[in-house]
Amino acid sequence: MPTYELALILRQMPRPELVSVLKRTANAIFDKGGVIRKLDNLGTRPLPFKTSVHGLVHRTGSHFVLKFDTPPATVEDLEEEYGRDVDIIRKRIYKADATLQEQVSCTIHEEMQPPAYRKEVQKMITTSNKTKKKGFQYNTGYDHYPFQK
Repeated sequence: MPTYELALILRQMPRPELVSVLKRTANAIFDKGGVIRKLDNLGTRPLPFKTSVHGLVHRTGSHFVLKFDTPPATVEDLEEEYGRDVDIIRKRIYKADATLQEQVSCTIHEEMQPPAYRKEVQKMITTSNKTKKKGFQYNTGYDHYPFQK
């Protein structure tokens, strides 16, 4: 089963109601045969612009990110179910990038080196050297451009 990320913005409400909404969203994943790996609370923040959903105007929202595994066929069902929920302002389901999870491996010794000696920086330098273009040569024999620019 592939890993997905669910970015949720819930309407501002008291904590017990917030817990019940999160349980509802989690139970929807469990009912479809999914497994929740991680739940991150990003806090309650003002929205960048007022949002009108289900006949109400929202200016603040509680932000959450859920990482879960589920069969790909159930993603559309989850989106439809979350779209009908009155407490959810916005929901987005993204497929998590598996390469980012495996890519992080570093040691303190590598981090303590000056930037010029780090492998990532040396790799960036070599790729930038490959893309450098040669300057235009005028083939006049002079060491300067004889005409006005």
